[in-house]
Amino acid sequence: MRSVSLTLPLVVAGVLVLTACGTQRVASSGDGSPRAEGADSTDPASTASCGARSSDTWVAPSDMAPPGSPSGLEKDGVRITGFSSGSSACAEFEVTNHGAEPFTYTIAFAFLSDSGREPSSMEQTVPSVAPGRSVKRVFAVDTMHSHTDGKAKGKAGVRITKVRSVPTAEAAPAGGVCPLSGVSVYVDKGDAAMGLRAVGLHLRNCGTQTYRLNGYPQLQILDEGHKPVSSVKVLHGGSAITASSGADGVPQPLVLKPGESAYADMVWRNTYEAGAGDPVNAPYVRVWAKPGAAPMTVIPELDLGSTGKLGVGPWKRDDTMGPVTGGTSGRPAPPSLTAVPRRP
Repeated sequence: MRSVSLTLPLVVAGVLVLTACGTQRVASSGDGSPRAEGADSTDPASTASCGARSSDTWVAPSDMAPPGSPSGLEKDGVRITGFSSGSSACAEFEVTNHGAEPFTYTIAFAFLSDSGREPSSMEQTVPSVAPGRSVKRVFAVDTMHSHTDGKAKGKAGVRITKVRSVPTAEAAPAGGVCPLSGVSVYVDKGDAAMGLRAVGLHLRNCGTQTYRLNGYPQLQILDEGHKPVSSVKVLHGGSAITASSGADGVPQPLVLKPGESAYADMVWRNTYEAGAGDPVNAPYVRVWAKPGAAPMTVIPELDLGSTGKLGVGPWKRDDTMGPVTGGTSGRPAPPSLTAVPRRP
């Protein structure tokens, strides 16, 4: 049973000062669906709940990062550009694509309460930012866990903790839309125990035709800069990593009807030997489900230490998600498309 979330620790960086105000809740803005973006564009759906950016309640951000620490207001092409401390606290951020192709961004923000408690976090996804373009988004930050008496006793803040980006052509579409290929590829949250890691790679046939698999997915490990990591070997099976990993077995031909799923387990260790060089942390994996298939990029957050090995199992049928109706390529797929299945 997968029970431990595989997520790298959030980096404590600078803080954008917000005025604490009463009891609040964290809420996401916008529907996350892809749309055409122009230079310096702002999502109108997100601004509706936060008011106009020119409102008197909006002020410039202040960075509270300790001297010598990285700023929490700007990271990997994303920067916080303002906040509102009105009746509904809101933060505005801007994403700039410095790459040569459209990218979809997932940004993690941490929120610090006015009482100084441990920060809570939330994510915002900005799909399909064109090369050289900037996109602005606004989201509500209306729960900062203020004191029960409703009085502000300190300063609350928000900071950027992690930025992940995937080429839009290789990203899972937002809103449960089935890719034009007719298959969706994604990872679950995984397990972690005693230096051993296991993450499930899932493939769902969300199209209208049968999809055939036989063998192992082809994997390419990528670092934070989307460069291939050549120091890590991808091995078929998990026996070189650990016994009874779930990544072993003989490949079997699979015929997936529309709505059916398959999975392949990825296993590794994050142990580190002194003097072995820098530990390998690679957030991205490019996946080819079978020869000739279009690649998809997933974000399993590989923390490989100095082991230099990643084991992957063969594709196996996932009977926990049976066939369902429809899912025409390019159209909304069944709601269960984006559900993360659990296996015993």
